[in-house]
Amino acid sequence: MEYIIIPIVALLASALTFFSGFGLGTILLPAFGLFFPIEIAIALTAIVHFLNNIFKLGLVFKNIDKKVVLGFGVPALLFSFLGAKTLQHLNFPYNFIKYQIGENVFETNMVKLIIAVVFLFFALFELIPKLKNLEFDKKYVMLGGILSGFFGGLSGHQGALRSAFLTKVGLSKEAFIATGVAIACLIDLSRLSVYSRQITQYHNQIDFNLIVIATLSAFVGVYFGTKWVKKVTIATIQNIVAVMLILFAVVLGMGII
Repeated sequence: MEYIIIPIVALLASALTFFSGFGLGTILLPAFGLFFPIEIAIALTAIVHFLNNIFKLGLVFKNIDKKVVLGFGVPALLFSFLGAKTLQHLNFPYNFIKYQIGENVFETNMVKLIIAVVFLFFALFELIPKLKNLEFDKKYVMLGGILSGFFGGLSGHQGALRSAFLTKVGLSKEAFIATGVAIACLIDLSRLSVYSRQITQYHNQIDFNLIVIATLSAFVGVYFGTKWVKKVTIATIQNIVAVMLILFAVVLGMGII
């Protein structure tokens, strides 16, 4: 069954999240989690996510804004470690809200709630007309990288903040997608350096054939995404980001992910 469900999820998620720049890992992780222990599911998702981003990078490389990548990506890498260290030193209980819906038990915590509020805040910038037309000068990309990296290290979700910020830097739709992919590749390299221990530890339990199939399915999703990009405006991308930010904030704050 996993050879049917996971490739379908990978294909659809890759196509649907191509424009927003985030969400593939969030959607794919639960699919892997249905069939594998969570530590293995995380590693499998990270591998597919990285390979998919490398494939996307090859397709959109010419549209990358290199100044934004350097100004945003390097601080994001550095501050992701700071965010992770901060999480280790937080004094409140990790799971402080626990509730049940039917047979499903959900847990959330202050970190997830803080990130959810931040996501909702950025969503307002995409939905309120006066804020929607606001753009940040490229000299502030370092600040965006710092925030994205820090909260990524704190909660593990850096893509949403990255995309929310980049939509306000004045990039074209092509540059927005390509630059986001390049930065995501940098973050994925950092993540895989952390997950490499898990991959090595559980390599006997990892289904590499499934990884190949899931990755190829994600590639197909990217292919369709590149075909649709010519028909999409930057305003459409901003709206997609806003909707996904809101949905992401709700499920994160409720402890569903």
